[in-house]
Amino acid sequence: MERIRAVRVDELGELQRIEVASGTPFREIGMADIADAPPLDLDTLGACQRDGRAWVAVDADDRPIAFAVVRLVDGCAHVQQLSVHPGHARRGVGRRLLDHVAGWAAGRGLPALTLTTFRSVPWNAPYYARCGFLALPSTLIGPGLAQVLAAEAALGLDPADRVAMRRPV
Repeated sequence: MERIRAVRVDELGELQRIEVASGTPFREIGMADIADAPPLDLDTLGACQRDGRAWVAVDADDRPIAFAVVRLVDGCAHVQQLSVHPGHARRGVGRRLLDHVAGWAAGRGLPALTLTTFRSVPWNAPYYARCGFLALPSTLIGPGLAQVLAAEAALGLDPADRVAMRRPV
């Protein structure tokens, strides 16, 4: 079984490779634009790593197989990116990373994890619901999360297929 630890600075490029690989299944459901989207840039990943807001799941040889990065949005730990390499998908790695992030958030007195995701993609909103996230009605979306959704729409993501979700810690 994998273990979870803080991301090292020399692994930032590997995180990008994992994110790109994790986009492959989107191509299979007709979302090539998502599959081809660039990964988080090294500056963003580096800032998360330096601030202690980036974790990696590693295999028995200490090689990264998945990662999560978080930023603070509306006083919550917002999961900016969770990516699992397809060769390690469907084994609970993502859920264990989310649980790790929830423990980190609880230790800092943060009330919840938040994220935005695709409503209709089976390994997105339905998956996160199984991990304890609830879809937020628009009346409960804070200004920071509203900005995240607006930025996604500006990038061309269909707002009707995006959902903000929250999981208490």
